[in-house]
Amino acid sequence: MKIRHLVIVAALAVASLGVVACGSSSDTSTTAATAPAATSSETIAAVASGNADLSTLVAALKAGDLVTTLEGTGPYTVFAPTNAAFSDIQSTVDTLLKPENQADLKSVLTYHVVPGIYTAADLTDGQKLKTVEGQDLTVSVKNGVVKVNGATVESADIKASNGVVHVINKVLVPPTN
Repeated sequence: MKIRHLVIVAALAVASLGVVACGSSSDTSTTAATAPAATSSETIAAVASGNADLSTLVAALKAGDLVTTLEGTGPYTVFAPTNAAFSDIQSTVDTLLKPENQADLKSVLTYHVVPGIYTAADLTDGQKLKTVEGQDLTVSVKNGVVKVNGATVESADIKASNGVVHVINKVLVPPTN
């Protein structure tokens, strides 16, 4: 049952990436390059499939027939929680999966996606990044360690033809108003 819930959450996270591909190109609080990363011919979907720590995401892509979403043009930056990050908040995941919490779930998932490409070199201490969800993420850079809203970037600059992925150790939750 736990794996099923993780697959569902990951599938919804991937579905939220489709919002980026189809969403507006509204201005963010900082600028990023809009050209796709040139160092990889693989899309975000293909790059994720090669990362064992994102296997929950990959399984969800296949199960939900969502691979084409991450093969879109982009560009986007994805802060991708690890498999362990999803399991660390299992009770929250269970709550978010209830039908009455669908809007909250969508907010959490789109909070991990930023239009444009932001490599680790582009991220600066105190920088604000506007998410697809609509609120900002705050970057922290100290002693070479990059964090986004307290989540540590465990693997940075995983380049894809349509963006970049940063693997993080926590699921990001947008602040409530």
